[in-house]
Amino acid sequence: MKPAILILLGAVACLHAAPPHATADELAPGGTLRASFLAGNPVQGRVDAATGAVSGPAPELVAELARQRGLPLKVTPLAGVRAVLDSVKSGAADIGFLAFDPARAAEVDFSQTYSLAHNTYMVPAASPIRALADIDKPGIRIGVGQGDAADLYLTRTLKSAALLRNPGGSLDEAKRKFETGEIAAYAANRQRLTEAVARMPGMRLLDENFYAVEQAIIVPKGESARLLIVNQFLDAMRGNGFIRAALDRAKLTGVDVAPPKPR
Repeated sequence: MKPAILILLGAVACLHAAPPHATADELAPGGTLRASFLAGNPVQGRVDAATGAVSGPAPELVAELARQRGLPLKVTPLAGVRAVLDSVKSGAADIGFLAFDPARAAEVDFSQTYSLAHNTYMVPAASPIRALADIDKPGIRIGVGQGDAADLYLTRTLKSAALLRNPGGSLDEAKRKFETGEIAAYAANRQRLTEAVARMPGMRLLDENFYAVEQAIIVPKGESARLLIVNQFLDAMRGNGFIRAALDRAKLTGVDVAPPKPR
């Protein structure tokens, strides 16, 4: 038997070695594994504009989890962090994909991190801003998606620069604010900004990253059995290379597999 098959079988066996109370019913009480993710974040997944088909790391992980548990699945892309949070809190989704943040952890429980999405700044090509040390200064205004992980992190850490929050995180709106001089930089994950620079002549990215966003899976507060299933699954998928392969298939820039780290 090939080594890759042995590794996969070992991972599946590990999943099914969960304690008796960790059952498929506790993962998906309705009999279908329902998952939500951020439609506008390519680090999680993408939505085909023509067909509505979803692809990327989050849909791939859900599909593999459902396959291993013998469950049908439903994957729903949603617009905005609040929509993903509310889908899980209300029971409309069994699990959701979201970046960890202490403020969000007050509302839902987070799995261990499965990937790290590095965040940086986009600036005009002629900008005097060349490094992170040039950012946090009086008079510098930074655009950021309202409620995004970058927004929450920068809200906690910036001392002198001002944040201009962009509801919905629209990069078209960011472009308009650059053109009107409202912002000097825009903060987001490197993948989104790499794609934006390709569409926006005259923009560039800083070489440095200011934050590694911890992509994780959320479950309703107190659902310890569901969280156990998810964490065991992520351990196995990290170990057998599934997460790395999913990130590679998505052709993501500035995204790494997260090391094992219980939350």
